[in-house]
Amino acid sequence: MITRRQILGGGAFLASAAAWSKTSAMGLPDAPVMESPDMQPPIFPSSGPDYQPVVTLNGWTLPHRMTGGVKEFHLVAEPVERELGPGMTAYLWGYNGQSPGPTIEAVEGDRVRIFVTNRLPEHTTIHWHGMILPCGMDGVTGLTQPGIPPGKTFVYEFDLVKSGTFMYHPHADEMVQMAMGMMGFFVIHPKDPALHRVDRDFVFLLNAFDIEPGSYVPRVMEMTDFNLWTWNSRVFPGISHLVVNKDDRVRVRVGNLTMTNHPIHMHGYDFEVTCTDGGWVRPEARWPEVSIDIPVGAMRAYEFDAKYLGDWAIHCHKSHHTMNAMGHDVPTFIGADKTEVSRKIRTVQPEYMAMGNRGMADMGEMEMPLPDNTIPMMTGWGQFGAIEMGGMFSVVKVREGISANDYADPGWYEHPEGTVSYEWTGDVPAPAKAAGGETVAPAAKPGDHSDH
Repeated sequence: MITRRQILGGGAFLASAAAWSKTSAMGLPDAPVMESPDMQPPIFPSSGPDYQPVVTLNGWTLPHRMTGGVKEFHLVAEPVERELGPGMTAYLWGYNGQSPGPTIEAVEGDRVRIFVTNRLPEHTTIHWHGMILPCGMDGVTGLTQPGIPPGKTFVYEFDLVKSGTFMYHPHADEMVQMAMGMMGFFVIHPKDPALHRVDRDFVFLLNAFDIEPGSYVPRVMEMTDFNLWTWNSRVFPGISHLVVNKDDRVRVRVGNLTMTNHPIHMHGYDFEVTCTDGGWVRPEARWPEVSIDIPVGAMRAYEFDAKYLGDWAIHCHKSHHTMNAMGHDVPTFIGADKTEVSRKIRTVQPEYMAMGNRGMADMGEMEMPLPDNTIPMMTGWGQFGAIEMGGMFSVVKVREGISANDYADPGWYEHPEGTVSYEWTGDVPAPAKAAGGETVAPAAKPGDHSDH
């Protein structure tokens, strides 16, 4: 739902509708605010060249108005509250009520005028990442423009000279402002409606935060040891699913504004890399992948034909990036016998649960007390139990009969009979022997399920 409700000061105060009315009366385009963390439906063009609009995972597209043939947008840089996942909220900085800010969509050849109002406690700018434009519109504080002071509005105006996948973010105190969540997507569609046309076009940004359990504000001085890895400032199971109709041509655009690379892997398919930071990849130069590494500060787009029905995982392939609230100073207890120490601890803390001596999978199913405003390291359930993932993880849901503009969750995939992995109940072969005769893996004793 887009409303005029604006979050200020970490969510402690709300601006009134009258303030927005005054802004509009002064000649600025309206600055709508998004409150919902859910993915919003696409906005189809009402004039000009046709295009298939994008949908932003857990995000939305910023509306515009036309003034004298120019597309006008209004971004408001401000403190926001963002639900990272069920049970956890962060106090961030963003645009128009959310972090990341709304996706801006336009068409190659458009002239755009973007009003940027600063409601932050310090100056800011916006850099239009990857775009060709006049130097004075590039948004680098001190180099190409003065910073936008708090309470002021600056105007950026330029022609969109090429189509592709781009981003926006500050180049002002960026260690703080980007670490606090200030970023967004900018998609420029080709002027020719038939060029690079797809049926579904998904976009999301990779970002990361360091937020201690029980706290709300990111530690912005952190450079390497982040504990929350997110897509559009959301963690699994709060990340939108990518719902697709069978045989759709699908594009996925990913931008990386974290401080490390991310190999994005999608199950069940191979795909073609069709767009990079520099523009579209010529058909004869495209290459097949099942994982695409997204470098820091880079954008990649890939496409596939949705031939195979199912619920297919899509995730970062750095294992600790698919965990929530990941701690790094945790000792390894695999193989340790914690029976006696657990007994002693329970004399003073009856609810104590031993963990880690069999691995960490138990955490996916445990219901245990957590500090306020945090989420389990592994959470989220599928039709067969705990999925044991978090962070940068979602599901591509390919179904038959999904209408063209339907992105609603169709539920879990109904597997045809005989197509689900099952337990073997026959004889189990003996362990293999190495050349010297020693056993490669020790044989388990029947019924041996001990933790030792």
